[in-house]
Amino acid sequence: MDLEGTDGRERGEDDTTFEKQSALFALAVADIVLINMWCHDIGREQAANKPLLKTVFQVMMRLFSPRKTTLLFVIRDKTKTPLEYLEPILREDIQKIWNAVRKPESHKDTPLSEFFNVSELRQRFFNSISPGGLAGDRQGVVPASGFSFSAQQIWKVIKENKDLDLPAHKVMVATVRCEEIADEKLHHLASNEDWLAFEEAVQRGPISGFGSKLSFILETYFAEYDKEALYFDQGVRNAKRKQLESKALDFVHPAYLNLLGHLRFKALEDFKLRLEQMLNKGEGFAVSARTCTQSCMLEFDQGYADAAIKQANWDTSKVKEKLRRDIDAHTLSVRDAKLFELMVSYEKQLSKSLSEPVESLFDAAGRDTWASIRKLLTLEKMLQDLRDYARNVVEKKAREVAGNVLICMKDRFSTVFSHDNDSMPRAWTGKEDIKTITKDARTASLRFLSVMASIRLDEKPDEIENTLFSSLMEEPMTAASSVDRSITSSDPLASSSWEEVSPKNILITPVQCKSLWRQFNAETEYTVTQAISAQEAYKQSNNWLPPPWAIMAMVVLGFNEFMLLLRNPLYLMVLFVAYLLSKAMWVQMDIPGQFQHGTLAGLISISSRFLPTVMNLLKRLAEEAQGHQTPDAPRQQSPLAFQSFKNQNNLNPTSTIPESSVSSNISTSDVGIEYSSPNLTHKRSTLVREAQIS
Repeated sequence: MDLEGTDGRERGEDDTTFEKQSALFALAVADIVLINMWCHDIGREQAANKPLLKTVFQVMMRLFSPRKTTLLFVIRDKTKTPLEYLEPILREDIQKIWNAVRKPESHKDTPLSEFFNVSELRQRFFNSISPGGLAGDRQGVVPASGFSFSAQQIWKVIKENKDLDLPAHKVMVATVRCEEIADEKLHHLASNEDWLAFEEAVQRGPISGFGSKLSFILETYFAEYDKEALYFDQGVRNAKRKQLESKALDFVHPAYLNLLGHLRFKALEDFKLRLEQMLNKGEGFAVSARTCTQSCMLEFDQGYADAAIKQANWDTSKVKEKLRRDIDAHTLSVRDAKLFELMVSYEKQLSKSLSEPVESLFDAAGRDTWASIRKLLTLEKMLQDLRDYARNVVEKKAREVAGNVLICMKDRFSTVFSHDNDSMPRAWTGKEDIKTITKDARTASLRFLSVMASIRLDEKPDEIENTLFSSLMEEPMTAASSVDRSITSSDPLASSSWEEVSPKNILITPVQCKSLWRQFNAETEYTVTQAISAQEAYKQSNNWLPPPWAIMAMVVLGFNEFMLLLRNPLYLMVLFVAYLLSKAMWVQMDIPGQFQHGTLAGLISISSRFLPTVMNLLKRLAEEAQGHQTPDAPRQQSPLAFQSFKNQNNLNPTSTIPESSVSSNISTSDVGIEYSSPNLTHKRSTLVREAQIS
């Protein structure tokens, strides 16, 4: 941009307003400010552009957060004076102007270098925006798409004679441009052909791959927004992106709800069809309803997963609950319809069975007419009798179980105490919380006792369970307190009946419950004690280290022996050999496994196996040593055979065979001595016997 200088007509005579405004505009917009100077003006007090420099320095103070601007001095009509002489003079003049400018208190002592880079032009415009170039620092630059709007707003603020806040202006420009970009992307999304096809197809029914395809479309526009808004303020850019995501998701949400509606309707229709088919095949109603419900809900979940949009986190629990309610409502309606059909069928059968006999009885109109009719009306009485019989059967079985309630409580306690949540037997390894396990087992047993305390066929609420837990679990009775404590009226269990329970429905009275619980605790205490003992035994069997005080005592008392070992390496070798033998004994005898069954049993087992194990180790060592020496044995026999043969020759003076020839023809083998010399073949047996004798 070419701005007017000190001699432009726009400024008027002695009017520097426009000059300051244009200078401030240049500093706010440009990265580099070129100052055109005549070479002869350097060093003069009244140079042409010195007032402009003063104006530039003054308006720089009006920028709230100024960025560092590069001042390039273009020296035209340069004379033969070297640049090395001109540059110090120019810098000195600039520094004088800077010192003469009135500055705020915050920048009173700020040097010129904090605000400006003063450089020469030369050839530095090539690659000027690359790193290290004249305008290489592009962090605060406004993107090209927002430059026009930014320049307009800057000039508007300057014309209103206001101080220019560049950071706030940068945020304002980013806000406007990011909103424009977001609106543009949202408009493009609304007119996207793929989206329009999706929206139209969703109106007709469910679409396979709806979620993945729509997620791809949304991600495409979000990526375009990120690319175009990359160079704007990060905070504004991220905030507008979130707004874009929210608006885009709100835009596609109705189609998503339509799709879920189609999925729900399809699942409900499939449920109705499958339930009807299973009932027509003669399947049980409860089993059919449960199977169809599970299969239809599974299909709905699969459809929902296929329709899920990656960028959204919508809650679909209400749609799923609505489907569940619709299925339950249809199940109830089908059940009522089936029951009504059965009732109508039985009513027809009953009407057919009674109408003709009653009609014939009325036709006869004898003395026993009504007596005969009464016999026909025994159906209701029979049903009532069946109800009473069923109730009596249940009560009889309940009283039978209540008579053995203590055994059942102990079985329940043993099941919970001795098995984990996966019904696997517990191994008391020391990590289990026996107190918590015992409490859970006793809670299960007490809950069983509360269930068997009375008969509950009338659906009347009672407080039996709460009373038992508050009296027996929250305030457990110890052996001493159970003896000293007397049954008083304040004890809720000091009664022979339960509140709000009919006496005929009572199976176990409160007093009996208290007595049974005391007996139950006494009989299960042994099981808990055994578990604690097993846990302690396991800890002791796996704890091979001595106590800390013993370790410290061994360190202190064995210091001299340790120093003795260091001074005598032979002892270390002996200890190393002893360690190897001990390690072998440890592995051979399986000492950790022997002590798992107890200390005494481990000592007895080790003492009985010690001597055989030592003998086996020595035997194996001997066998290994013999195995290494076996190949050398034949080679050691050769000198012996030769010496025997030599002695035999010395004893037999008639032999004229040279000693060297004999030795050269003698060889050994694994089975005996062989002689390859033809002259000695006939004497083989004799020589062998003489060699053995010698």
